[in-house]
Amino acid sequence: MNFEEITKETLYIALEIINSNPTYNVFENGNAKRVHADMEEVFLKPITTSVFIKLDDTYIGVMDYLLENPKDQCPWLGLLMIHADYQGFGFGTQAYSLFESEMRERSLGCIRIGVIEENVKVKNFWESLGFLSIKTGLSENGKEIFVYEKKLPEGS
Repeated sequence: MNFEEITKETLYIALEIINSNPTYNVFENGNAKRVHADMEEVFLKPITTSVFIKLDDTYIGVMDYLLENPKDQCPWLGLLMIHADYQGFGFGTQAYSLFESEMRERSLGCIRIGVIEENVKVKNFWESLGFLSIKTGLSENGKEIFVYEKKLPEGS
């Protein structure tokens, strides 16, 4: 498994992955389907890093993260999504593990995520990976979220 940068030319692949998860889209913005312009807004922001999750030569997911959130100086994983066809095989866990290893190499002390309140399946996933709920807040689009954090041990 590896990561590959999302570019303007590959946004159509990200759109396919995002639209394979209509339940998330409804939670996130009230629509089951997203459009190409949405992908530019999500994945081409200069302050975040947006990558595909690849298994060999197959694009199986997307990830978007911020190395330092200006609001709290913590790294935030904004999105980790596996294409619906590839869910249930442990690829999300593997992708997160690879991401966490990269963050440890950067000597970062923690990782934060925001989980939409209604998304119980996703809350359970992150809790299984050692994330703890630390507070509630509002997302950029005004949705109630749980803020989770995972401490990364030093020297690992």
